[in-house]
This record gives sequence, C-alpha cells and structure tokens, in this order.
Amino acid sequence: MARLAGKLLSDSTGGMMLRVGVVLATLLMSTLAIAADRVVSVGGSVTEIVYALGEGDRLVADDASSLYPPEAKLLPQVGYYRSLSVEGILSQQPELLIASENAGPPAVFERLQDMGVRTVSVPDSPGVESLMARVESVAQALGVPDAGAALKARIRASLEEVASIPTHPRRALVVLHRGGPLMSAGSGTSVHALLELAGLENAAAGVQGYKPLSPESMVALAPDMVITTTLSAESAGGLAAFASKPGVAATPAAQAGRVLAMDDLLLLGMGPRVAEALRLLRTASN
Repeated sequence: MARLAGKLLSDSTGGMMLRVGVVLATLLMSTLAIAADRVVSVGGSVTEIVYALGEGDRLVADDASSLYPPEAKLLPQVGYYRSLSVEGILSQQPELLIASENAGPPAVFERLQDMGVRTVSVPDSPGVESLMARVESVAQALGVPDAGAALKARIRASLEEVASIPTHPRRALVVLHRGGPLMSAGSGTSVHALLELAGLENAAAGVQGYKPLSPESMVALAPDMVITTTLSAESAGGLAAFASKPGVAATPAAQAGRVLAMDDLLLLGMGPRVAEALRLLRTASN
C-alpha cells in the first residue's frame, strides 16, 4: 500500500511538474511575442490603429500608405503595402510585422516567417465590422487587448453620435487624381461602404474597385456631390483647379459648388476616425 501510495504521489507530482512546465513555457513564449519593441506596420489604417492604441512608440517603420497621424510619416518606410520587399523590411530589424491582409506579395511574408520574423495579417475589408476585427487583431498582436476593447467602444460611441447628423441623400462620386487619368471608386471599396454609412448614393456603384474615369463618363454619371482627397487636389494644383478640370466642371456637383477634398486616409482607409469622415460627408451633403 505504501509503495502504491508512493507511486501515485510520484506520478501526481511528475504530472503536475510537467503541466507547470508547459504553462511556464507557454507564458514565456507569449511574453516574448508580446514584448516585441521593434514593430513594423503595413497598411495606413493598421498604422493608425497602432497609434490609437497608444503603442506608436514601438513602431520602427511603416509603409507609404501610412499617412496619419503626422508622426507616422516621419518613420522610415518599407515601400508600398501592395508591393513590399523582404530586404526593405529586414533592414529595419523587426521583431514583429503587422500587415493588412491586402498587403503583399504573399511570398514576402512566407520568406520573412522562414527567417524568424513574427508576422501577423489582420482583416482589412470594407465595412465597420472589419474595422472592429482589425482593431482587435492589432491589439492582440501587440499584447494590449484591453486597449483594443476600449478603442472599439470609442469607435462605436462616435458612430452612434454622428448618426444623428441629418444627411441629404445625394448622388456622390469619389474621384482620385495622381497625375494620370482620373479614377473613380466603385463597389467593393471602403469608399463605397463609407458613402453608404453617410446615407449617400455612390454614383460609380456600377463598377467594381477603382477604375479610370473619362470626362465624358463623369458627365454621364451626373453626380451632385464630388469628393476627392487632399493629395489629389494638391496634385491638380489645388481644389479650385481640380473642380475646373474637364468632366468635373460639367457636373451638377461643380455647378452647385459641392466639390470637396478630404484627408486621404480619412476618406480611403476606414480607420479609427471613421465617424469624423461621416461627419464631414453628412454635413457637406446639406
């Protein structure tokens, strides 16, 4: 009986020690992952979320689409999020890479993982729910889930507040200018989701994604509200010059003086400031 009791105690102690060891190892690995202090973020709204979580001081680099907050533009850039290179990212010696699911090419992330760089891909599709999932994923990757929950609560509260602002159901067209042909934002884009949230009709809803827009097509779409980005307006020589471009000038929007420019990431990114974007759009529609 004594031998049996001794064996049971030994087995129990050994099993307990094994379980404790596993738990300690898991906690150690988790701590090492969370303690990453050299973080690279890829994707404008991803970077904005990092700052909104209060973790911007952990960033050592971001990408060319990371335009907000202003300090994000002071960091080294690893390229544009859709055309990254392994070398550009590795040059920053990252411990953690957090990237939009739309970033690529995929082979870059596969090679980085093979080389021991922890990479996290976060949801980045149009819509508020994807934004909430993105906030949660970024917060988890950084080891600050409570800050993520608090940020999600702030975003939802701001959306509820802005919903009370009246809106005129105008036919709106988002037009981008980068020195080449004008581009319209159609269905399947964050812009389309933003316009719907603002109570506006997307005049370019008949096309998918971003498509070249001729002056004749713009006139035929007959938007009574045209929205562009700040950088697009600057590229055209200012908002007045943009509004006088062929096609734009002939729209009901230009004739009524309803051509406006918005911060690029605010309009295109569906990030933590989404309520601010909706406030601007709803106000401008009246």
